[in-house]
Amino acid sequence: MTVQVHEYAADAVDQSDTAAAPSQPDSVLVGRDSDVPPTVSVVMPTMNEEEGIRECIERVKRAVSQSGYRTEVVISDDSDDRTPEIARELGAIVVEPDQPGYGYAYRYAFERCRGEYIVIGDADTTYDFEQFPRLLDPVVNGEADMVMGSRLDGEIKDGAMPALHQYVGNPALTRFLNVFYDAGVSDAHSGYRAFRAGILDELELKTDGMEFASEMIMDAGARDLTIEEIPITYHEREGEATLESFRDGWRHVRFMLVNAPGYLFTGPGIGMSAVGVVVMLAVFAGVTVSGVSFGIHTSIAGALLTIVGYQVANLGAFATVASDPIQRSEDVLTTTLIDRLNLERMATIGAGVWLAGVAYAGWLVVQWAATGFTQLPMRTGDVIAFTAIVIGLQTVFNAFFLSTVSHNR
Repeated sequence: MTVQVHEYAADAVDQSDTAAAPSQPDSVLVGRDSDVPPTVSVVMPTMNEEEGIRECIERVKRAVSQSGYRTEVVISDDSDDRTPEIARELGAIVVEPDQPGYGYAYRYAFERCRGEYIVIGDADTTYDFEQFPRLLDPVVNGEADMVMGSRLDGEIKDGAMPALHQYVGNPALTRFLNVFYDAGVSDAHSGYRAFRAGILDELELKTDGMEFASEMIMDAGARDLTIEEIPITYHEREGEATLESFRDGWRHVRFMLVNAPGYLFTGPGIGMSAVGVVVMLAVFAGVTVSGVSFGIHTSIAGALLTIVGYQVANLGAFATVASDPIQRSEDVLTTTLIDRLNLERMATIGAGVWLAGVAYAGWLVVQWAATGFTQLPMRTGDVIAFTAIVIGLQTVFNAFFLSTVSHNR
């Protein structure tokens, strides 16, 4: 995905399709019943935002008057105060989602937008909607599929964002998202965005909660859409905050992890197995470190690490097939299991590994019987053999499970 950071002046846009006069003589905004469709839909989800909604809509109106963009304001409301009444008085279109949730409020409103372009943001005065043409211009000019306002690269007013969010939460979540999804953005959870309405047909947005902000960027990154960032000023909010820091932060992290099984399962699993195999072979070969040699207990620890890691790595393939994650695993193990090994091949390999271990175990039983079942010294080779038995059985049953999951999709 291409990400660029630009500074755009908030100049008026002189374009024939955007500079037409508003469709209603008594209002700057395009109404629901207007015969002339809007070019831009400004969407705000609201839950008891009567202290800030008026200022937000007035800012949109001032931007429309200066830029000439034909604009409708769509308020996706779940309030029990005067928010919807105030919005309607100012010419906004109010829709009421039939289910709760921040993400659902946006998705519900998107289905009812008529604009070719969409601008989104919170209705609590933290984002300056008077500046929305700055975000929108690169999209209209074909320079980006989406433009985000970056708070962390811009200015954050005193009291606008808790220090924990500004210096820990938002940077950490952004770093997570950039590593897992190659997003390359500076402020992944800024809610101030502009994009082509058409990209909603490309993205598969499904979440209902606060993780919607992450989902949009994750999916855009996976589809190699072009995102630009513009530094913005983040203001102190009006009204009571509804964000729950730890709960909503965890929802973002959880969503990023479960949609990147390569990072959650395959990578750690391969790492654990590799370390386990190296430990067992080192013990088997009699390797010493600083004069210290390792015995059977170290070999057992390596075997356990190998077995656990192998199963965790297989979970990456299961998750990729079963959930169709946003960031599909493309590592060698996952692609081999899914694309190259069918049930019969995988089960045959597992059975072969299992038989090799069983053959060695049978030889041990013969030795044990020769001593009258009185002596059976434990050696590193024995640990490796029993590890092979376990991994062989895992492979056989994993083959059937993967086949079942694939068949049912």
